[in-house]
Amino acid sequence: MELKRVVVTGLGALTPIGNNIEEYWEGLSTGKSGCAPITYFDTEKFKTKFACELKNFNALDFFDRKEARKLDRFAQYALVSSDQAILDAGINLEEVDKFRVGVIWGAGIGGLETFQDEVINFAEGDGTPRFNPFFIPKMIADIAPGNISIKHGFMGPNYTTVSACASSANAMIDALNYIRLGHCDIIVTGGSEAAVTKAGMGGFNAMHALSTRNDSPETASRPFDATRDGFVLGEGAGALILEEYEHAKARGAKIYAEVVGGGMSSDAYHMTAPHPDGIGVERVMLNCLRDANIKPEEVDAINTHGTSTPLGDVAELKAITKVFGDHAKDININSTKSMTGHLLGAAGAIEAIASILAMQHSLVPPTINHTTVDENIDSSLNLTLNKAQKREVNVAMSNTFGFGGHNACILFKKLSD
Repeated sequence: MELKRVVVTGLGALTPIGNNIEEYWEGLSTGKSGCAPITYFDTEKFKTKFACELKNFNALDFFDRKEARKLDRFAQYALVSSDQAILDAGINLEEVDKFRVGVIWGAGIGGLETFQDEVINFAEGDGTPRFNPFFIPKMIADIAPGNISIKHGFMGPNYTTVSACASSANAMIDALNYIRLGHCDIIVTGGSEAAVTKAGMGGFNAMHALSTRNDSPETASRPFDATRDGFVLGEGAGALILEEYEHAKARGAKIYAEVVGGGMSSDAYHMTAPHPDGIGVERVMLNCLRDANIKPEEVDAINTHGTSTPLGDVAELKAITKVFGDHAKDININSTKSMTGHLLGAAGAIEAIASILAMQHSLVPPTINHTTVDENIDSSLNLTLNKAQKREVNVAMSNTFGFGGHNACILFKKLSD
């Protein structure tokens, strides 16, 4: 069976450094930090007092008050970003076959704030279970694609992938496969997360996973730097329209890039820590290259998982060196989490978009906040430190890994007839 070709025809983004694609790219290309003191709640008793929150986002700009109250923030973000992508793709909703349009969305946690608030309200009450009737529909992770499909009438495959921080990358890979096997013409995919909450910050602090650089939050996310001390929690959403190539061409759609392959693997090692030798990470990149029929020496740029954790950054770069050999030093390697923080289940989506935009603009965004060389990291690697670098990018890879040992990798290529 000959596989269909799959392309990206629309993009949407809500990120800590920009609330649409244009703002997001401006932030990426100029090395903007999205980190600042938390405004959502009082952090006096928290070890970490900062995060990468969305700026200037008001749900009432997009929803009426009644509708907004029925949606957790992660679902609001999903609807807004997917609307941006659908508009960007120029899809005629009156003409498209909605039975062949799906929504596959990623969320690592889902409605954490809703769950937190309802449980706190119950605990502080008189013991009578007076829960909001929208508690469950607001909280469940699959409600985001459900709401997207309901809004637009899309009746193809509809579900959420949950694989911690690899969730939206897994969603994109599933979307790729549904289309290239001929089951769908278009899939709205991506991911959203809104875990900057008391429960989110407290839980990650308890794991000693977060940076505690409270004296300088804007520099706290520092992948590959010897002084890194944990990741910075972020929030937001990224949406992509994946479309069968002939379908896109027939309707005259603009095409950002071709999605040529996806890979998955498991570390099978530890709940939260990566394998120190990066075995699972090595395998996921090899699986992706094989699936895409791309040679290692064809890859120009890699947006790493690069969370700014002591173990994870080293393990990933070791794996890159093993997979790409001598070519590794010729690849522009970066971590856009240095600017956006870690969006958990939405990370794969916004970082895939960053890779696509790097191809579009022939510019690789920087890894900011690097000041101190880590002697455990190969000094011959080009980590695109502190400043964007001009570079023709024909093939771009995006890596995303999650607690539980979930690894996902996706490859984009400039379209060639």
